[in-house]
Amino acid sequence: MSSTAQRAAALGLLVLLAAAVAVAGSVAFGPPRLPAIGSGAMSQRSSPLAGPGGDASPVGPATLATLPAATFDAVIPRLFAYDGTADTITTRYSIETDIALYGRDRRTPVARLLAADFLGAATTVVGAAPEGDWTLILTPARVTLPSQSGGTAPAQSAAWVRTADVHGPKQLADRVLISVGRQSLTILQDGTARQTFPVGVGTPGTPTPTNTTGYLQQRYLDPRQGETVHPIQLTSLHATAADEPYTGGDGGLIGIHYAGVSTGAVSHGCIRVDADAIGAVDELPLGTPVTIVP
Repeated sequence: MSSTAQRAAALGLLVLLAAAVAVAGSVAFGPPRLPAIGSGAMSQRSSPLAGPGGDASPVGPATLATLPAATFDAVIPRLFAYDGTADTITTRYSIETDIALYGRDRRTPVARLLAADFLGAATTVVGAAPEGDWTLILTPARVTLPSQSGGTAPAQSAAWVRTADVHGPKQLADRVLISVGRQSLTILQDGTARQTFPVGVGTPGTPTPTNTTGYLQQRYLDPRQGETVHPIQLTSLHATAADEPYTGGDGGLIGIHYAGVSTGAVSHGCIRVDADAIGAVDELPLGTPVTIVP
């Protein structure tokens, strides 16, 4: 395929990426394929994660190929919910090949994390708890859908990986803190607030998830969504009250994006911001933790 054709194909892929949008002038965030990422959240402290686990031996290629891919639109019940705080997310990693994801017992591989994300770029891997041969990471997938779990679902999922499978640790000093009640987005560095911006949040019927932490997983321009200047900042978080609050196809992803109206309860769960705010978030490294509070 020629480089021109590759660029055209990539643009076509970006067009499909979009979700959680404002009621007016909405921008959909999110990757290509259709429905379901069920993110769940359970911390190491509040779940049976601290056992000895398995022997951390590698999974063979044949077994790895049979595991479901933990992509933005996957629902994988054997992952588990993450309810830790941003303080425990200190490191970003890279992976060289697809790797196995393990459940709470750290014995049985339940999914695989792809080395390339939905844009074909290197997948950002965010670690929340290194523990010897094992490291707890956040994943892009969902654990369950709201429609499958009484109308509510976790916003963020997690899994254990072999520490030997993740490489190139880089420290994460920045944090994004979003308050739905105050309708504000604050960027912190080493715990100190650097900048605060007003934001628009979800309506009562399509609320922005709260009491949850995810991470910035990717950013991109999408001309067919009207975003040719301000990159959409896609988080790993998902809607907790509806499978697809916008119109489907994005896995219920929560994004931070530019909009002309960037205050009030006006979106389908996404975070709407002005040009200054999107510029500030765009300067943060992928993997930066994003915490949303009431």
